[in-house]
Amino acid sequence: MTTAISQDIGLDAGPLAHIKVVPVLLALAMGGFAIGTTEFAAMSLLPYIAAGLQVDEPTASHAVSAYALGVVVGAPLIAVFAARFSRRLTLIWLMAAFALANILSAMAPSYGWLLLFRFISGLPHGAYFGVAALVAASLVPQHQRTQAVAKVMLGLTVANIIGVPVATALGQALGWRFGFAITGFLALVTCVMVFALAPRDPARPGASPLRELGALRRRQVWLTLAVGAVGFGGIFAVYAYTSTILLEVTMAPPTVIPIVMAIFGVGMTLGTLGSAWAADRALMPTAAGLLIASVIILGAFPFLAGNVYTLAAGVFLVGVTSSLGTVLQTRLMDVAQDAQTLAAALNHGAFNVANALGPWLGGMAILAGFGFTSVAWVGAGLSSLGLVVLGIAVWDERRSRKA
Repeated sequence: MTTAISQDIGLDAGPLAHIKVVPVLLALAMGGFAIGTTEFAAMSLLPYIAAGLQVDEPTASHAVSAYALGVVVGAPLIAVFAARFSRRLTLIWLMAAFALANILSAMAPSYGWLLLFRFISGLPHGAYFGVAALVAASLVPQHQRTQAVAKVMLGLTVANIIGVPVATALGQALGWRFGFAITGFLALVTCVMVFALAPRDPARPGASPLRELGALRRRQVWLTLAVGAVGFGGIFAVYAYTSTILLEVTMAPPTVIPIVMAIFGVGMTLGTLGSAWAADRALMPTAAGLLIASVIILGAFPFLAGNVYTLAAGVFLVGVTSSLGTVLQTRLMDVAQDAQTLAAALNHGAFNVANALGPWLGGMAILAGFGFTSVAWVGAGLSSLGLVVLGIAVWDERRSRKA
């Protein structure tokens, strides 16, 4: 691996060693907070979006899938063409576009327009997290990469403790549109913070779309992405319908929904910190452990749904297993070689394939008459399949080393 590549993925602090790391990570995490608020609040507000736009909840869930599709489309396209530009300026422009799209979502006059604006909102998501992860990794030594990336992702997890409950409460009290409007404001705050705090890195003349596309020739990149696209779908299958399960199965009052969403965020936060520490010591075993735990927890979830306390415990544990994303982000840094920007962005594209796949399959199970809690068994099946793909990736890597 060349020195340039080593610096790019954070094998040493290199020319950015003089940067004060904590303020930079805080600015980057603020973007994650904005993204996490809109991504997860859209799910918790599904009953209210459905009522407001006069559609059923499985149909309203297509707004979640439209956002996810935007991430899948935008992540590779933006990452490829932004690779040669300053990462700081790229992050600012991505957040500005994200702010505008969320404000438009809040103003959507119909269900069709909401789908369009949610798709546009998703376009900057993957590229932002991918570029932010590379900036974070470039500030620390190799053995701290996953923990640096995790601190950026803490914005996403803390969003589920604070941002999502606040957006959900606003949506319940004032209308679902306020849930998207607050995200637009948070994104604008991120623009200011990144402008003021992120390192002023130069453009990358050596980077090119063709070099970035080189990541797509590597089998381990595709296998890692497949683990996220399939295995993470189980978490989204449950999360997307948690509000509905609380209202229709647990028979909890609407005021409980923000609290349970915050509990999910606490699980995400603790899981991200713990998994990052473990992954910097044993990356692939950590990924396997999270998937195994996901299968077990999701399989048990329907039996926890009858009581608000056991349901909350289940939601907490589902949140813990969602830290898989941070682990796979570091894995992609290891296998992408000189195509870091595209691979890092594609990780979030893969997870939003899961974001689209999980709620869609869960909705099919509900429409087929299996009940709202059947989404958890759909999720357990997806996590099991992700574990199989991870096993194939490990086997393929060992076979390649022997060859």
